[in-house]
Amino acid sequence: MKIGGFQKMTMLDFPGKIACTIFTYGCNLRCPFCHNASLVTEAGEFVDINEVLSYLEKRKRVLDGVCITGGEQLLQPDIFSLMEKIKEIGLLVKLDTNGAYPDRLREAIERGLVDYVAMDIKNSKEKYALTTGIKDLDITPFEKSVEILKSSGIDYELRTTIVKEYHTLEDIVKIGEWIKGAKRYFLQGFVDSGALIAEGCSAHEKNTLEAFREAVSAYVPSVQIRGV
Repeated sequence: MKIGGFQKMTMLDFPGKIACTIFTYGCNLRCPFCHNASLVTEAGEFVDINEVLSYLEKRKRVLDGVCITGGEQLLQPDIFSLMEKIKEIGLLVKLDTNGAYPDRLREAIERGLVDYVAMDIKNSKEKYALTTGIKDLDITPFEKSVEILKSSGIDYELRTTIVKEYHTLEDIVKIGEWIKGAKRYFLQGFVDSGALIAEGCSAHEKNTLEAFREAVSAYVPSVQIRGV
């Protein structure tokens, strides 16, 4: 299991829960504004999974759950084994995903290995390839993942990190049309971590995000702004 980082306590990553966060290495996308570039490129040290599991066992009476993020976790061949071990300890599992692996997402849900899913919606369908940095990207898997979540009965959220150079009001409306009827949707303000995949990314003003929120609220019952 390629673990690139471990945050021992967070009140932010798992909504309503006291959790810790496991960061996995590797991703199939190359979003220019990704703030975890070192995780995407595996440019760092590995964390011993046994140390992580030992900590979880010791802190299981304090923690509610574990957020598994990255990178893209579902490309890890042994991700289900990690989820199983966390569930055996008695903790909830939140999975962050870009939605590129719908079959694995469905399997995780059907096997009861995940309690909450947060899926990134990178942009409107027309701009997915541009926004993910992958030429001629097939968006079918991402469409399937959205439908899996909407029909699964599991608790979930969809979210978009809003970057001035990539997202317009027209894009946001198109996203709304795509995910219409989703449970909840978050517009996340872009923050430059200093470790991006590419330069030249900046944040929209808060009033622009408010306009985006109002526009997409016609399609999703719960739309919130996060990170500003």
